[in-house]
Amino acid sequence: MRGIIAAIKKEQGFTLIEMMIVIMIISMLLLIAVPSLTKNNEVVEDKSCEATVKVVQSQAAAYKADTDSMPVSVNDLVDGGYLDQANAKCPGGEALTISNGVVSVVQQTP
Repeated sequence: MRGIIAAIKKEQGFTLIEMMIVIMIISMLLLIAVPSLTKNNEVVEDKSCEATVKVVQSQAAAYKADTDSMPVSVNDLVDGGYLDQANAKCPGGEALTISNGVVSVVQQTP
């Protein structure tokens, strides 16, 4: 019993210097990680827009197979139940258009 009490009394927490070193290491890791994460966010947004264009293109092909005519606009696909309203544009907010059966992204002007 005395051995347990003696062991508990000998335990010490971190010193102030040790805590400052740990915080400094974590800060350095964050300084390295955060810029690369924001850079990757733009790549993910571009890839998700490309995937949305492919989905809309495949739904336009399904529309053509069902109706024997290409949709004039993305709204034709939404009205026909081929797309949800949320999928009628890219995740970044860019609009999609259909011209001669080809889906493309409308570039927004700043």
